Amino acid sequence: MTLKSLGGKSPVIDPEAFVSEAAYIIGDVVIGPRSSVWPGTVIRADSGRITIGAGSNIQDNSVLHADADAFIGDGVTIGHGVVCHARDIGNGSLIGNGAVLNDGVQLGEECLVAAGSTITENQIFPPRSLIRGTPGKALGEIKERHEELQRRAAESYVRRIERYRAEGTFE
Repeated sequence: MTLKSLGGKSPVIDPEAFVSEAAYIIGDVVIGPRSSVWPGTVIRADSGRITIGAGSNIQDNSVLHADADAFIGDGVTIGHGVVCHARDIGNGSLIGNGAVLNDGVQLGEECLVAAGSTITENQIFPPRSLIRGTPGKALGEIKERHEELQRRAAESYVRRIERYRAEGTFE
């Protein structure tokens, strides 16, 4: 992993977290326990703090940046190739592969953003919203099958941490 200080601010990573050696994290970033950051991910906090709660996962080739402080809650899944410029992502939310969340977006708890969706600037969605499309629109509340998908995604990545940690790093 590449950890880089910027403007006197350095990433802070909980010892229970996992960050791939192929991730790049710069500036005022805080990563909570049992969270994971996977290969190719860039987290750049040069305009405000980016805080990632406990048990969240940022999957391969995602980019996180914000123009002010940003908060990603507990148990959040950010899928592969997501561009996330959001202000707040509530606990238990799932952002599908390839989605784009533009500046100032706020998601309540347990929201689901469908893969490939684009949410335009400063949109605010209540808890349990199912969001899809370009531009992203709320299609109502998530269903039980969505809850199971969200829960399984977050739990599976917490379990992967020990498997990857046990293998060590490639030298």
